[in-house]
Amino acid sequence: MNIPMYIVDAFTDRPFAGNPAAVCLLPQPVGDEWMQRVAAEMNLSETAFLVPHEGGYRLRWFTPKAEVDLCGHATLASAHVLWERGEHRRDEAIAFFTNSGVLTAINNDGWIRLDFPNETPVRVESPPAALVGALPAEPLFIGRNRFDYLVEIGSEQEVRRLTPDFRLLQEVDARGIIVTSRSAAEEVDFVSRSFFPALGVPEDPVTGSAHCCLGPYWADKLGKTTLVGYQASARGGIVRVMVAGERVQLEGKAVTVLKGDLAAEAAFGLQPI
Repeated sequence: MNIPMYIVDAFTDRPFAGNPAAVCLLPQPVGDEWMQRVAAEMNLSETAFLVPHEGGYRLRWFTPKAEVDLCGHATLASAHVLWERGEHRRDEAIAFFTNSGVLTAINNDGWIRLDFPNETPVRVESPPAALVGALPAEPLFIGRNRFDYLVEIGSEQEVRRLTPDFRLLQEVDARGIIVTSRSAAEEVDFVSRSFFPALGVPEDPVTGSAHCCLGPYWADKLGKTTLVGYQASARGGIVRVMVAGERVQLEGKAVTVLKGDLAAEAAFGLQPI
């Protein structure tokens, strides 16, 4: 069985920056255990698995430890691979059927635009002690959506220098923790970093789904619906964000750094479901 595999750097226009995602193209649905083993082998923050479905693709995302219900950078990487392979015309939208509903990708003048759900955070009056204790910074706001906690702190410098206590962060009952502040640069509205130790990803380089939370939060604070975010990880990446009611559009670029096929031994015994 021929199973194409790619590694794509997402939310960047150059190799070895942004957030690397593996993309696995499957001819039919397969078992969860096999996909989880492949994701663990790839050992990237996300591996995307695509199966043709109703003119689009069924899309699922796995970290090295678990499946997640929403992922931006691996969706962007998936669209990039499908256009690069010629599976879809670049002027043709791609529909992804996911655990978070139907997500779409279009090519917007060289940027990949994703249509995602709005994940606005709600203020938390009594945050978990482990969360507060894990972050050596004074929070200005702590909120929560269905996935993550969002913590605003005082400055970009604090965000960049932050050294969380990952042991404590693992005790927080959430997918992850997003830390943010206003940007010190005029061309960027806000900066952030994202931590997912419970999923085997201590720090994610550039997190598209986090911007479904960051975008609405900063849109409300800054009084604007079109924003630019910079995720200040070691690799770094730019995410353009447009907030439109219950939806958030995310834009980024992507670069393929590796392509090939899984070896026959890896696919041996793989059973469709």
